[in-house]
Amino acid sequence: MMILVLDVGNSQIFCGVFDAEELVSQFRYASTSRGTSDEIGVFLRGALRENGIEPASIDTVAISSVVPELNYTLRSCCQKYFDIEPMILRPGLKTGLKIAYKDPKEVGSDRIADAMGAVKLFPDRNLIVVDFGTATTVCAITKERVFLGGNIMPGMRLAMEALEAKTSKLPSVEIKPTRTAIGKTTTESIQSGLYWSNVGMVREFVRQMTAEAFADEPPMVIATGGFSSLFYREDLFDHVVTDLILVGLMEALRLNGYIDAA
Repeated sequence: MMILVLDVGNSQIFCGVFDAEELVSQFRYASTSRGTSDEIGVFLRGALRENGIEPASIDTVAISSVVPELNYTLRSCCQKYFDIEPMILRPGLKTGLKIAYKDPKEVGSDRIADAMGAVKLFPDRNLIVVDFGTATTVCAITKERVFLGGNIMPGMRLAMEALEAKTSKLPSVEIKPTRTAIGKTTTESIQSGLYWSNVGMVREFVRQMTAEAFADEPPMVIATGGFSSLFYREDLFDHVVTDLILVGLMEALRLNGYIDAA
């Protein structure tokens, strides 16, 4: 069984293909362009072929989307180009989680999929999941699978773009790790600010959330998202799982009967 899973973010669509349980391909589509169903369909079929996968072999499609205006487009794309009605992760579907938000419908599907993936990979553990996407999110999940909530902040690229757009003289820079906290040029200063502010943010949130929710049993800290690999030197995370949300979507398919339970 070949399964296409789509993580639809504000900046890009992160696509993965599973052959049964094995993730065999990953590729991305810029979602800032808000393409038509035909544009996305042609891209997906072409990307699949470039990765050695025949589009007709796709049996199932799952979607997590934080861009509601793209949902109809993506559904139409799947129907037209794959003859498949996709599973869109939304309120009402089984997640295996108890959502402790005041209004569970407010929780973004990306955060739910991250939590589902983390619980699948690391069962019976208190968890903190840090996702470095367009927005950076930090979420807490108990070993009893209770999604407690968390935090949402501007992501690294969004913060850099805000500096560039809202100031007269600050340029766009490459986002990368820095070894020193004192920049010697404007570019180095921005890079240092972006990097070390995120290091400090993660450390403080982990400390505070552990004190609030996990004082009796410290959590495992999981990182995911495009910029998660930048922080490998800082000993911030127990594990980095860049495809965590794709794992979560596979779990949603299983729980809701789209594919057989593993």
